[in-house]
Amino acid sequence: MFDLALLTASFVTFFVVIDPIGVAPIFAALTDGSTNAHRRAMAIKSVAIASVVLIGFAYGGEWLLGALHISLDAFRAAGGVLLFLIALEMIFEKRTERREERAEKMSDEDPTTSGTHEDISVFPMAIPMLAGPGAIASIMLFMSADDATAMTQIAIFIGLGANLLGCLVIFLVVGPLMRVIGDTLAAMITRILGVILAALAAQFIFDGIAGALLSG
Repeated sequence: MFDLALLTASFVTFFVVIDPIGVAPIFAALTDGSTNAHRRAMAIKSVAIASVVLIGFAYGGEWLLGALHISLDAFRAAGGVLLFLIALEMIFEKRTERREERAEKMSDEDPTTSGTHEDISVFPMAIPMLAGPGAIASIMLFMSADDATAMTQIAIFIGLGANLLGCLVIFLVVGPLMRVIGDTLAAMITRILGVILAALAAQFIFDGIAGALLSG
């Protein structure tokens, strides 16, 4: 029998840990200056890669981390460090400088080429923004239940899929919306998001350290 309560629980859980609304402006900031085609490709690729990663961890995550002797707390802390580096680049506009340099170089090589084409689909969007420690831990916990059946797994994946599909739709819409607000306001939002992302990264690191200390 299909478990509607589990579907609701999985949807709410993944909505909280993935946070499609909170991640969308970061996606817009990281793809600022890209062409519409490139932004669309990044949206599709990031969601597709995150889906593959989460499904992989759903069935093999516990075995993989155990085989490598890596705790989930260590994974969480490492993800926090990577996010913090991205946040610093957003705050100090290092990414903007690199985009401008790359755009100038591309224009010199090919005058018909404009914009930047930095591939952010794998890192940081798919990992760790979408398929982050929280989402990986959640899917592993849901799938490791003793009473897990085919129907319960379907309910879990429907909850996950609904959130990832929501991310894709929001990513496709938020880019043009962020462009309309103008460069000055976009730069301000990017810096604010960088600060928020730095705080999120610090929280990941603290959670990883705290979990390691408690388990030790």
